[in-house]
Amino acid sequence: MSTDQPQDNDPFGKKPPEDLPPYGGAPGGGPPAGGPPGGGQYGAGPRPGDPYGAGGPPPPGGPGNPYGDGYGAADPLAGMPPLASRLKRLLARIIDFLIVFVPVSLIYSAFFWNHWDPAEDNTKNTGLSVLVAIVYFIYEGLMLTARGQTVGKMATGIRVAMLEDGAVPRSAAGWIRAAVYCLPWIVPCCGPLFWLVNVLWCTWDKPYQQCIHDKAAKTVVVSAVQ
Repeated sequence: MSTDQPQDNDPFGKKPPEDLPPYGGAPGGGPPAGGPPGGGQYGAGPRPGDPYGAGGPPPPGGPGNPYGDGYGAADPLAGMPPLASRLKRLLARIIDFLIVFVPVSLIYSAFFWNHWDPAEDNTKNTGLSVLVAIVYFIYEGLMLTARGQTVGKMATGIRVAMLEDGAVPRSAAGWIRAAVYCLPWIVPCCGPLFWLVNVLWCTWDKPYQQCIHDKAAKTVVVSAVQ
């Protein structure tokens, strides 16, 4: 009769060495080097019942999310100053409008002072609106491309920055922003309506509170106070 019998109820006839973990894992008891079958927590495949194959659902926004959410591009505002408040933006616009409108209207009125015909008031008022729009366009374009601020924005501590990197909107970007904001004023009927929708757009735009002129120039308005 053979004397080779399994020891200690070992059904396979021999025990693994004491220094090796069961099931062929790495020494020390850690998970197998290649991960459990199917990947899951340690591998690349899905865990049972995991429809995403990565331990959870993908971040919201989906591929190509331009605002950055851990899945798409990085957030362009990371490390930049906070967005400017809508109230400061409004105050800056009021200041800039007065800076342009008051001297232009005084000069325009003085030019027609001696031959102002009430019957031509509408025509002259339209001419004044066009002149203010053009002067405001030049004023804003020059100021934005030079330093990213108008006088109104300097007074309220805000500035215009490129959404991509926070730089001053030099060259085309500054002029595009100024044109989309100012020049619709001179278009009869639909111009004032477009202008109103444009300036109100930032009240519901997310996440950067951009107006239409910001979207056209790819800019954002942020705090200038560090």
